[in-house]
Amino acid sequence: MKKEQVVNCQFSVWYPLFKKHTIKSLVLPIPQNVIDYLLDDGTLVVSGSENNSSQTQTNNSDSDEEDIQWTDDETTTAVTAPEFPEFKIRVQEAINVLGGCVFPKLNWSAPRDANWIALNSSLQCQSLCDIFLLFKSSDFITHDLTQPFLHCSDDSPDPTINYELVLRKWSELIPGAEFRCFVKENKVIAISQRDYTQHYQHIAKQEDSISSAILEFFRDHIQYQFPDEDFVLDVYRDSSGRVWLIDFNPFGEVTGSLLFTWEELTSGKNLTANQTGMRIPSPCLSYRIPRDFLDLTTGEDAYKLIDFLKLKGQQEEEESDEEGEGP
Repeated sequence: MKKEQVVNCQFSVWYPLFKKHTIKSLVLPIPQNVIDYLLDDGTLVVSGSENNSSQTQTNNSDSDEEDIQWTDDETTTAVTAPEFPEFKIRVQEAINVLGGCVFPKLNWSAPRDANWIALNSSLQCQSLCDIFLLFKSSDFITHDLTQPFLHCSDDSPDPTINYELVLRKWSELIPGAEFRCFVKENKVIAISQRDYTQHYQHIAKQEDSISSAILEFFRDHIQYQFPDEDFVLDVYRDSSGRVWLIDFNPFGEVTGSLLFTWEELTSGKNLTANQTGMRIPSPCLSYRIPRDFLDLTTGEDAYKLIDFLKLKGQQEEEESDEEGEGP
């Protein structure tokens, strides 16, 4: 994976080329003081929340007790989150243009690993405060800001990155309708179900038609039009059968290989699990069988099998010693 490939997968690079095939979005440059704040290890609480004042008034009216400030230790000082009034106004205007709710991301990544901290575990944002809470809790966002070229093989100087806030019109996407396509030399070599933790029966039944629709979309709208010939493509197939572009990712280990391995994808060996070249999770996932157990029963992980046998042997020795000791 080359640094140029990473640069070409930035949202603002590919969005103008494929705008009519993807979700409506707006891109805003991020001021340096905002970037500094996102990288600051201080408080997660950000100012500018529309609910702060009302919550404070409610709390004061509900209780006559003296306000107490909790701290980790006696030397901890209160930290006031910085204000970004101009940036906040631009962000809110963009959110309003997009319907009042957005899905936020940076040049490459969305804060998917931080949905646990958000209301209802959703990445839906209605304000800059919502976005900051997700971004400051996300390792994916930190990676974008600090190590975007970590897995690149070339030794050339890192390109200069102008960081941008990407706001995408909020759309309720069904996890079972998202797919990841791995493209090498401008050909789709593999397709994986995006949500690799669930087995969806409708995908298993429609696998051929889904694969055909994705390949047709790729040939008609993507092939030979992206700046690189090796890349990873995320798509969504809606209930009417139409395929939409969701995102581009670099062809390399920085991108999740899902139901494949990067060894398979780079070598080209054992790629096709069936005639369509598409992989979906095993029906065994419906029974929530632990992955380690599946590896043991299928022999896919020899080290786990060895560890299991060693543990079993130790247990048998302990049981034998206990029997020999008597009451």
